[in-house]
Amino acid sequence: MSARMKKAGTRPAAAGGSPLPAPAPRIAPDPGRRRFMRGACGFTFGIAATIPGFLEAPAARAQAGRGVAMNAWVTLHTDGTVTILSPASEMGQGSRTALAVIVAEEMDADWSKVRIEPAPPRGKLYGNPAFGGEQYTAGSATIRGYFNSLRQFGAQVRYVLMDNAARRWGVPLADLATQPGAVIHPASGRRLAYGEIAAFATVPRQAPEVTVEPVASAQFRLIGTDLPRVDVAAKVNGTARYSIDVHVPGMVYGAILREPVEGAGPQRIDDAAAREIEGVIGIVRLRYGVGVLAETPWAAFKAKNALKVTWGGQARGWSHSTQAGYERFAAVARNGGTRGVAWETKGDVAAALAKAATIVEGEYRAEYAYHAQMEPLNSVAAVSPAGDSVEIWAGTQSQTITVAAVARALGIAENRVRFHDMLLGGGFGRRGNRDVEFIVDSVLMSKAAGRPVKVIWTREDDVKNGRFRPLYVNRIRAGLDASGRLVAWHHRVVCDEVLAFMDPVRYEASKGRDNIAMRGTELPTYAIADRLCEGLQQPTGMRTNPLRAIGVGQNSFANEVFIDELAARQGVDPVDYRLRLLDNTPLARRARRAIEEAARMADWKRKRAGRGLGFAYLDYSGTQVAGVAEVSVDRGSGAIRVHDFWCTIDCGVIVQPDNVIAQTESSIVYGLGLALSERISIENGTVRQSNFFDYHVPRQLDVPRMHIRLIPTRNHPTGVGQMATPLVASAVSNAVFALTGARLREQPMLPDRVRVALREGRPAQA
Repeated sequence: MSARMKKAGTRPAAAGGSPLPAPAPRIAPDPGRRRFMRGACGFTFGIAATIPGFLEAPAARAQAGRGVAMNAWVTLHTDGTVTILSPASEMGQGSRTALAVIVAEEMDADWSKVRIEPAPPRGKLYGNPAFGGEQYTAGSATIRGYFNSLRQFGAQVRYVLMDNAARRWGVPLADLATQPGAVIHPASGRRLAYGEIAAFATVPRQAPEVTVEPVASAQFRLIGTDLPRVDVAAKVNGTARYSIDVHVPGMVYGAILREPVEGAGPQRIDDAAAREIEGVIGIVRLRYGVGVLAETPWAAFKAKNALKVTWGGQARGWSHSTQAGYERFAAVARNGGTRGVAWETKGDVAAALAKAATIVEGEYRAEYAYHAQMEPLNSVAAVSPAGDSVEIWAGTQSQTITVAAVARALGIAENRVRFHDMLLGGGFGRRGNRDVEFIVDSVLMSKAAGRPVKVIWTREDDVKNGRFRPLYVNRIRAGLDASGRLVAWHHRVVCDEVLAFMDPVRYEASKGRDNIAMRGTELPTYAIADRLCEGLQQPTGMRTNPLRAIGVGQNSFANEVFIDELAARQGVDPVDYRLRLLDNTPLARRARRAIEEAARMADWKRKRAGRGLGFAYLDYSGTQVAGVAEVSVDRGSGAIRVHDFWCTIDCGVIVQPDNVIAQTESSIVYGLGLALSERISIENGTVRQSNFFDYHVPRQLDVPRMHIRLIPTRNHPTGVGQMATPLVASAVSNAVFALTGARLREQPMLPDRVRVALREGRPAQA
């Protein structure tokens, strides 16, 4: 008997969750609800019928051996195969599978017959509601943004299938139910597989209005189970295709020598030595650098390195260096007379601080950091001989932004851009900037060459010309009343501009509020009556971008280390102190469970010889995460070793539990590198590092034992992919203090900085 027809009961949730209700029989929706309805993404069945290629005929009747487009997301084939389009970029986070699971759940599809394909770049149809309708995969917002819409679209498909079956059998729709991949009539025992219905199905031009069950009471069959990710097998056996694997007839290779500082531009070019290299086809002058065309990538790289270029000297970034930037940012942060752009405001902070019995201040810093995505930036473009159309192959975090940028670069209409959406070998924010310069590279080079071109960035290109997490100085002032209660909180964030550089369109829409730089300053679950978080972003001329966890990575580090300091100042256990700070909202009650469970998992009160435990908690866009780090410190070298990391995560309804665990583990490892070793140093505008020998990411021997516990709750799903990253630095810093009494207030916590803190017995900064 199908899971849809089993009696209600309970089933265990995967990965340590609480039991969830078993799915009840899937009966027919209300047959009277047939009014025209526009979906949450703006799509209707009626609109689908007018889109070329979506429906096979005006009457939308499937032919034998063919398929019928049930809507813009689902095509049903007569052999029973269900093709679901997935609009998110797949860069290792599993979104391509998870989104299809949501659709398949509500249409009651047989998962073994589901095939998943990337959706085309059509923002009006496939855009993420969380990003205003753009196809944009970032911010751990994919499941959160698409969840309601995809449930609705899947339920509509199921309704149409049942309606077709009811008319074929001449029975009321209300008498029908579904099993995975089939409509059934329980009274007579009749059954029609979805593939059979595809042979005669008529799809209405107006979508049926179907109400999906709220997540608080919905019973799921696929959501919450561990289904294999569709991308993994091909990645394991080597058949997965990335844009770096693409080869098209007549293709040549390109490499770009970019301006070392944004806006410098080439003034004089000596390309004599480059032209002498065997295999070089041509040299292309670009606004932002010099391109080389060659028969092989190695010839292109060699010729690029042989170029001698004089760059323009007026660019703002030439005058910027890390240490001078720190000093300037700190001066701005300490100057209370300089007002910033408010990010979070509650109450009257100035008045509360004036009345406070005690004022406590802390300053926290972070250096620039690089994305370190494993696949080098690359793309392939084939511009038509007339220059009026282009075909591109690329991995990008935004299909719609990519098409718009390419069209703008060529001065053509967007419908003249044919885009092939490839897998990404890591993104972490690097492949999501508005100008997608690594894709425009190949377009401009193909136009110049008159033939297809693949442009590949070397690792050195990517490091030297990276778009980094900005340099940060965070300053927090807290007011305590006579009893020591925290009553006021003022957090000032000084860093490079981020949103203004990486996405001017969103920056203009935000009216100067830099959400990339400022995320993570807010404290939504803590009962602090008066608080203000303000941003003072600085125009330094540096290339910046979101990096996994965006501003949360540093801003929550400042918050959580400062809170730990407040707890120590009052002689209160750090976990108990956080629990006391929580208010009594539903969100805070979820936070309490995450905090308490993380402490229980780590056996928080148990002392370890030669080890220290540190705690951190974070509300990240509604996801509740808490973590404990167990560390030791080599007092001679200053090296920190993280032995174990415990983490709890409550992200609401969990679509794929094992994948959430995998993403959380990945997030912790990424956070470990940012916390302990990863840094980009700027000197006179240029990057000093060049590859992984001097930009140190964690190695396998550095990875701690990780203990993850999922806390499934009946809430709308929130993000997962980067939520644990910010916990690591905070927990490690707090653990070092617990072990040694030395405070580390700067990322990364390099051995030299640790030795200074141990020797001087005070917080270590640059």
